[in-house]
Amino acid sequence: MHCWPEPSAGEIVWCHFPDNISAKPKPRPGLIISVKEDNDAMIFVNVAYGTSQKTNRLYSGEFLIAKFKNPVAYATAGLSYDTKFDLNRLWVVPFIDEYFSVPPHAPHGQIPKLGILHPSMVHVVAAAFNATRSR
Repeated sequence: MHCWPEPSAGEIVWCHFPDNISAKPKPRPGLIISVKEDNDAMIFVNVAYGTSQKTNRLYSGEFLIAKFKNPVAYATAGLSYDTKFDLNRLWVVPFIDEYFSVPPHAPHGQIPKLGILHPSMVHVVAAAFNATRSR
């Protein structure tokens, strides 16, 4: 078990989202929405699912970080591909190596962090979040 520094909301991390198919599903970017600590000092994160598939089509509750649309936000996020995040697909999981791992290019050292959400994206994320509430 790894002992990583506590993550923060707004970090983009390398995450193995639970899928009920494989013991350790394919890793992908995840956006940490919130962080909580339980009574046993275990860190739990609420993380939004990210994918580089079908980024040309956004549905309600999704937002995109794209290289050519917002190069600063893309670079800050530490992504390798245009990626959309789905705020309808949130998971609360412990911040442990069963669900997180060091990304292949490890931009921040041997921790799961890819990058952070750029401040210019806050209004986009807020609109996507509000869309999940109006369903």
